[in-house]
Amino acid sequence: MKAIADTGFLVAFWNRHDYHHQWARELARAINEPLLTCDAVLSETAFHLRDTAVALALVTDGLVRSAFSVAEHIARLAELAARYVDRKPDLADLCLIRLSELRPRYPVITTDVADFACIAGAGVTRFL
Repeated sequence: MKAIADTGFLVAFWNRHDYHHQWARELARAINEPLLTCDAVLSETAFHLRDTAVALALVTDGLVRSAFSVAEHIARLAELAARYVDRKPDLADLCLIRLSELRPRYPVITTDVADFACIAGAGVTRFL
């Protein structure tokens, strides 16, 4: 499966008490190559799980691969921030939108319907 991973999926995958845990575990069984993500998502994951080692393990164990550089896409990120200012996107959201523009055939695996529903035209898809 070729896809892009958002924070909600990663947190649900690791946290057995998360509402979406079973869904995330079942979906992970279909993953045969690392999902793409960004450093901002990994940072959010570490924050929500309160464990940086877990976020790093998701990379070293091959579930995800950081595949985005903010510095290389700063101009487009600024455009997206201005475009979606009414939604108050965080950096991780903007990076995932840009990553989905770069990989339009890759769906974004997320539990965050509110943030991504309004930007479906940007190539973001929701699995859930």
